[in-house]
Amino acid sequence: MVSVTTLFIALTYAYLMRQHNVVVNESGERIGPWLQLTLPPLLMVNTWILLFSSVTLERARRNLRRQVLFAPIAEIPGIKAEKSPSFPWLAATLILAIGFLAGQFAAWRTMQHEGFYLSSNPSSAFFYLLTGAHAFHLSVGILVLLYAAASHFVARTLETRCLIVDVTSWYWHFMGVLWIYIYALLYFAH
Repeated sequence: MVSVTTLFIALTYAYLMRQHNVVVNESGERIGPWLQLTLPPLLMVNTWILLFSSVTLERARRNLRRQVLFAPIAEIPGIKAEKSPSFPWLAATLILAIGFLAGQFAAWRTMQHEGFYLSSNPSSAFFYLLTGAHAFHLSVGILVLLYAAASHFVARTLETRCLIVDVTSWYWHFMGVLWIYIYALLYFAH
């Protein structure tokens, strides 16, 4: 997460420096290749999808923690342990994650239909760079989510499954916060 943070700090710096790199002509007006981008409304929908996926992952994590906490009690005769399934919540998180990526591809397509291509101008290039780098790192998170979901079907201890989901949730929540940062940067720093 430190290296991803460093990457996006560097990209933010480059974005802000490039945005303000303009030329002033002899009449004093600022000219430059930076074009104002209007973000597709679908990006806000994608934001809500990603935030909701953090909620479902947190539900899976808490259910597993509860199972680990009450596992010793379940072995006492006459006490029935409460089952709090975590796999359905992990599956929901995966579905939402894939929905987020599909929404990102749709948003990129919308931008292309509006004439903003990767090589059109610096503002559109940074849009694709920032959102694409996030999508790549989120794809890595999806692979880890798949591993966490598969750990429910492999002979793993409950504590190991809980640890896998804990670590996965740290990364996933980080990706959610990072996306909010990227969206705010693109929306407000234009």
